[in-house]
Parts: sequence; C-alpha cells; structure tokens
Amino acid sequence: MPPTLLTYLLLALVAGSGAASARRHRSPANLTASGKPVYIWPLPKNFTSGTQTLAVDPDLALDAQGPGGGAAAVAEAFGRYRSLIFSPWAHAARTASGSYDVSRLTVVVASADETLELGVDESYTIYIAAAGGVNSIVGGATIETFSQLCVFNYDAKNVEVRYAPWYIQDEPRFAFRGLLLDTSRHYYPVDVIKEVIDSMSFAKLNVLHWHIIDEQSFPLEIPSYPNLWKGSYSKSERYTVEDAQYIVSYAKKRGIQVMAEIDVPGHGESWGNGYPKLWPSPSCTEPLDVSSNFTFEVISGILSDMRKIFPFGLFHLGGDEVYTGCWNVTPHVKQWLDERNMTTKDAYKYFVLKAQEIAIHLNWIPVNWEETFNSFGENLNPLTVVHNWLGPGVCPKVVAKGLRCIVSNQGAWYLDHLDVPWEEVYTEEPLAGISDIAQQKLVLGGEVCMWGETADTSDALQTIWPRAAAAAERMWSPLEAISAQDLETTVLARLHYFRCLLNHRGVAAAPVTNFYARRPPIGPGSCFIQ
Repeated sequence: MPPTLLTYLLLALVAGSGAASARRHRSPANLTASGKPVYIWPLPKNFTSGTQTLAVDPDLALDAQGPGGGAAAVAEAFGRYRSLIFSPWAHAARTASGSYDVSRLTVVVASADETLELGVDESYTIYIAAAGGVNSIVGGATIETFSQLCVFNYDAKNVEVRYAPWYIQDEPRFAFRGLLLDTSRHYYPVDVIKEVIDSMSFAKLNVLHWHIIDEQSFPLEIPSYPNLWKGSYSKSERYTVEDAQYIVSYAKKRGIQVMAEIDVPGHGESWGNGYPKLWPSPSCTEPLDVSSNFTFEVISGILSDMRKIFPFGLFHLGGDEVYTGCWNVTPHVKQWLDERNMTTKDAYKYFVLKAQEIAIHLNWIPVNWEETFNSFGENLNPLTVVHNWLGPGVCPKVVAKGLRCIVSNQGAWYLDHLDVPWEEVYTEEPLAGISDIAQQKLVLGGEVCMWGETADTSDALQTIWPRAAAAAERMWSPLEAISAQDLETTVLARLHYFRCLLNHRGVAAAPVTNFYARRPPIGPGSCFIQ
C-alpha cells in the first residue's frame, strides 16, 4: 500500500461532557440529515450527519498519535488550520466556564513514511460528536475537511460544527488532480506561487504542474548551463535553485507534488538567448536544433540539475506545437535530415524519443502533450503519460493502446478561456468514452491549466478560482454523487459557499456567475449570490 499522505491526516475529535449524542441519519449524497446542502468542497465519498450543533474550543489542542504522529508536518498543519479556523482574538473571548463540546483534535497518522508520490493513500475517516459525558470520541479526517465544518457564529462569537454528529469516509476518485501554472509568459514571485499552492490545498488539488520555461522566458537557474537564465525577462524575474527547492518543500507540506516541465523541442526559443547554438539559425529560433549533439547535452544537463530539485516521479517534456518548417530550410539541418533519409516528422519523433530516454535514465516517467501520441503514438515509450489538451476523445484512444492519460480538454479546463462557465468545467468527465474498467484505471486524472499570456500576479488567483474548484470536485468526488446534484440549485449554492470561504481565507476568488471569468462584481451584493 502506498504511504499515507501526512497532510491528509487521520484525526479524532474529543468532545467535552454535557451534550447528548444525536442519532445519525443516512442522508442523500449532497444533503445533510437536516436537508441542507453539504458545504464541504469537494463533496466527500460517504457521510452521515445529524441535527446537533457543537461548540469548538478556541484553545483546541492537538493529540498526535500513530507511527507518523510525531512528524513535524502534522504539528505544522494543525497550526496552519487553527489560524484559519479561529480569529486572532478567539482565545481572549473564550468563555469563563471553558465548557466546549470539541476540545481536542486527535490525529492518528498510520505511517511514518513521508514520501509523497503519485498514488499515495489519501483516504481518511472522520467522526465528530458530543460524547454524552464521556471525554473520548475516536474517528478521523483531513484537517481541511474538519476546517470546512467549522463555522463562526457571530452572535455567540464562537466556532461551531453544525449538523453533528458527522461521520465521513472519503478518498479521491483520481490520483492526479492538477493545476498548471505558467511562469514563462509572466513571472510570478515566490510568494504568489505559495498563495496558489495554499489555495490548491483548500480544494484538495494535489499536483502543481509548473510550466517554468517556454519560448518567451527562461527564468530558472540551471547550474550546469548558467547562461540559460539569460533568457529571463530580467534579472529580478528569476528563480534560483533555492527558490525552486523551497517551493517544492512548501508544496509537500500541503500534500502537493510539483511536476516540472520543459517544453521541447517546439517551445525553446528563450534557451538561445544564453546559448545561440541551440537555435538552428538566427532566423530559425525554434524548434531547437535537432541535428546538434549540443542540444541534447543541454537537455541532459537541465534534467540532471532539475532532478535534484523535483523528486516527483513524473516530468513533463512538452512536445506540442512543433512547427518544423524551418528545419527544412536551414542548410545544416536539412543536410542532417537528408543524410539519415529523415523527414521533419521523423526528426520530431527522434527528438521527443531521445528526450524521453534522458528523462527515463534519470528515473522519471515522461509526460508529453497529445501531439506526440497523435503523430507517432506507437513509438512512444510504454511508460509515457499522454497529456490531452486539444479536445475530447483523445484519452479513449490513448488507454486503448495501453498508455496512461491526463485530461485537460482546452474547451473546459483551460482557465485562460474566460468565456467557459463553471457549469462546463464541472461537467467535464475524464472517463467520457471509456467503458472498460481496466482502461479507466489508465486515466490518472486531470488538470486545469492557468496559461499565462493574459494572467500575472494582478489577476491569476481570480482567474483560477472558483472555476478550478469545479474541476477539483469532478476529480475528487464519486461520479454518482456529483451526477445526482442539480447544477443550478445544490451545486451552485455549494460553489458560492466555497468561493466565500476562499475569500475569507484571503484568496481573491472571483464571482461564480460572471459571464467572463475573473471579472469583478457587476454591483453590490453578497458573495453567496454572485
């Protein structure tokens, strides 16, 4: 069994005396026992609820247990979430009697293995109830789920868990639930990337696809080839090795893996600013020079350096939008092709497969955009994960050939497409057209993509949220549960609520129902209805 993910913690809530235990009722897949929508996002796999309200002690204590209970990540996660749940003045407003229903959080971490990999066990269980005079309740959950059950009562000025007792058994539908962040088209400061990572954890997204480098800029330090980041926009728009390592560490503490990407050979123009020999010629600056051994020496150096930074088992090699025309009109490349009796399509295949070999040698699983499969799928390494983006219908073909697939259909999950409404994001189904169970298992999951041509620090978060949350629930929650909900009543109310939660946590999530995403409100009103 994969190691238990520390951020998704088993926990128990210990209730104080004086509150009678309520009977639990089996409720519909999206409603509490009281008939109210379940304001947990994403929707848990299985749950029951009651009709009771429990008061949570602002001095909520942590009781860490199990083989991994002593890990620093456990205490750090508890501290972060306590600051989200309680106001800074909560302790000062604590009642004189000190009588609360929930006073201790018992976290039981089943494994001491802190390895974070694709397929890590993210399942959890939670039981929250008052114990009728007995100070011991046993159960478990992620702290994120617990935090979403905590609601501030402005009249009593305390935090409550409503509709208790809660019993939740939950696990994700897909192992890969990603968000692409493009730092080549616009540079994002490290603190902004941290904000993105924090917001991902609130929606249980677990892979940051860091599209670091593209034709516009090369902002990452590569010690083996130190001139490469001369391709950055400026010296102040760069990431040092230490920056990247810090981002990976920061993400890991929040249960998020970082999948880095270099997009070769078609998106490498910025590389030549530091090493012009990578360009076929001054007038042919991409694709990279397929005929030069130096090109692959540089790729090997980049990947070797990046392997020391990015421990995640998947690495994205791009491979999309390779326009090979200028290879044919560059004399030394044309000669190289002719000597090998190769077409430019053959050279494209040669380049991709050679880059794959380098990545595999470094113990990475290569991920490539779907053009590689569409052009020469039968030649791709069997380890290849094909990343869909051009439209629907690709993953069924990929898994039928025995390869794995990630879904990012641009018509639904490209967040820079501002006219795509949340409903279309929510209803995009990664397994559409795949009925064979064995083939369904080859779909790792999906990813929403925040391409950066028209997004930067000023508007990235409101472009990502709340639409990314719609995809997050599709990738986490059971198909039968989300399919049973009415979009315009139950789901919309829950998404409004989650958007307000993000706003309360300092995330600049835009209104849900604007015709164009990321636009500000069109007038006064509550975040619960905009």
